[in-house]
Amino acid sequence: MSDPLDELFSPRQLKRDADTLAEWGRDWTRSYAVAPSAVVFVESIDDVVKLVQAANQHDFKLVPSGGRTGLSGGAVAGHGEVVVSFDRMNRILDFDPADRLVTCQAGVVTQTLQEFAGEQGLSYPVDFASSGSSQIGGNIATNAGGIKVIRYGLTRDWVAGLTVVTGNGEVLRCNHGLVKNATGYDLRHLFIGSEGTLGFVVEAQIRLAPAPQPQQVMVLGVPEFRDILEVLRTFQGALTLSAFEFFSEQALQKVLAHRNLRRPLPQPVPFYTLLEFDASALEAASEAFEAVVEAGWVVDGVLSQSEAQAAALWQLREGISESIAGYTPYKNDLSVRISQMPDFIETVDALVSDSYPDFEVCWYGHIGDGNLHLNILRPESLSVDEFYQRCHSISPKLFAEVSNRQGSISAEHGVGLLKRDFLGFSRSPEELEIMRGLKAMLDPGQILNPGKLLPLKS
Repeated sequence: MSDPLDELFSPRQLKRDADTLAEWGRDWTRSYAVAPSAVVFVESIDDVVKLVQAANQHDFKLVPSGGRTGLSGGAVAGHGEVVVSFDRMNRILDFDPADRLVTCQAGVVTQTLQEFAGEQGLSYPVDFASSGSSQIGGNIATNAGGIKVIRYGLTRDWVAGLTVVTGNGEVLRCNHGLVKNATGYDLRHLFIGSEGTLGFVVEAQIRLAPAPQPQQVMVLGVPEFRDILEVLRTFQGALTLSAFEFFSEQALQKVLAHRNLRRPLPQPVPFYTLLEFDASALEAASEAFEAVVEAGWVVDGVLSQSEAQAAALWQLREGISESIAGYTPYKNDLSVRISQMPDFIETVDALVSDSYPDFEVCWYGHIGDGNLHLNILRPESLSVDEFYQRCHSISPKLFAEVSNRQGSISAEHGVGLLKRDFLGFSRSPEELEIMRGLKAMLDPGQILNPGKLLPLKS
């Protein structure tokens, strides 16, 4: 019996060699077994429709693959699935300057869109450390946030229209780039953040922003965790921030060693904040800096004097994830309302210290939007399975603290495989049933990214 994939796709698009399967069957987690049966490099919407129809007819499963920068196992193919790579659907299709609207395929790399926007005298302000390899379709599927959410919001806020292939093989075109459209359910928001479980994003209309003013970066040393929130309040009261990030001394040490960088301040400090703001607000920022130093919340700081210096300071924060990847970190990506951050941070800090006294912990995050990244590093003496089992057993205590504050167990990394079994800490039973109902309606054959996001029924 002939293979349906061989009939639909040429050897140029269909790959089954071991190296390709290993590379395209995984994401950045690197902690799940990878075992896809094939990789299809789709090149058009018609290719995606054909593949979905074949999957329904011949009963095989599909896993979408973008830049494979995800941190939750959402793009892992571990059970013979066919990987659908969007690498070759990477064209910018149209640009409308009057609407500041760019139409692009799902495989366009985030940085490529940012550079295109710059060429038009505009900007695409959603940004993160993986922008050089992540793809727009994956950003939309996970509603990616990043380092400038405090000023510009999430990916969701910039998606003006969406083309999706559902699990039925139907093509939906949602909203058509409109600003105002009061005609009932806005279906594009159903697919944003759905992690490829309801449909595959194939094209998007993305709204661009005015070009930003020149930016300056400041890194401050903060001795006490709780005082980071006081620093945030002081600066937000004085100027508009483009970013407000934090990282620990342990995280900084990993970046310095990995990228051979210099310390930002002469002496180590337990915690650091990185602030970015319009250069025109320098006077207000300087006054805010004097206020936080006088209050004892900050002991030292450094201000960028050039674009190169600003980029070097940003490396201290953006290089953390890459620098700890070799430790197979167990990642927790948590959020609560900003007003709850001080007490939440103290509670989590005490819980982690008690639960992981023999593990090295790296903290960093987007404090300006209530998002905390907690990374537990695997000791060399433990196998990956043993390490993950131990961390997984403690997670319910951590997630219970999140649930008590009506927070999220996954602020921006998505659910995937890593958080799937804990989704009930952030979503009610009623919400989960509605989500399952949507899955059944849009993907009745259960072929799209199976086993991800939604907890398995007991």
